[in-house]
Amino acid sequence: MDNATYTTLTRQAGLGREMSVIANNIANASTSGFRQAGVTFTEFIQTSRGSDSLSMAVANLPSISAAQGTLTQTGGTFDFAIEGDGFFMVETPNGDRLTRAGSFAPNGDGDLVTPDGYRVMDSGGTPIFIPPDADGVDASSDGTISIDGRPLAQIGVFEPLEPLKLKRVGAVMFDAPGGADPLESGRVVQGFIENSNVDTISQLSRMIEVQRSYEMGQGFLDSENERIRTALKTFIR
Repeated sequence: MDNATYTTLTRQAGLGREMSVIANNIANASTSGFRQAGVTFTEFIQTSRGSDSLSMAVANLPSISAAQGTLTQTGGTFDFAIEGDGFFMVETPNGDRLTRAGSFAPNGDGDLVTPDGYRVMDSGGTPIFIPPDADGVDASSDGTISIDGRPLAQIGVFEPLEPLKLKRVGAVMFDAPGGADPLESGRVVQGFIENSNVDTISQLSRMIEVQRSYEMGQGFLDSENERIRTALKTFIR
């Protein structure tokens, strides 16, 4: 197999991966708190003594868009959205996770939890407790929750220390391998949720481009395969 074929195969694999990422973006265009992902292509050069170098395209891990999604007013007492940078932190059986999906509610034990039952952390990394008889719950822009004017807890807004290493876990949660610190400038809005930040039009356009590029690469591979088959038949004769 010659270098051109190797290069095309790696490119095809990368395009296939990008198509999967785009399809996942489009599928989650209406998922609250979803962050659009993208794929970056880089060149990988393989060298060996006594032979020409081989250049291949490598699709790196998906990058996560930090663009702000539009906010939708729900009026829900425990619906929260973040304006600007930062993430909420929730406690899961597999460790703390970051998310922009802020539709929460108190569970039977009074803990503020996500729809999946994961406890929401305050700015100090402690679960937030809402008294069962709480009435008149309000939240200020810094995330401080008050009941009848008395401060109760502060919803934590965190920033990952290594944002480029964020790993998606499920649809709207992320693992931050490098850890996360409280973000003092984070602004919390009560009664709103953040919509997905997926740009559907641009994603559909990119899907068409990727599909065309993949078809061109497949056409080249088919031509190469036919060329090799013809050469082998000629050699055997």
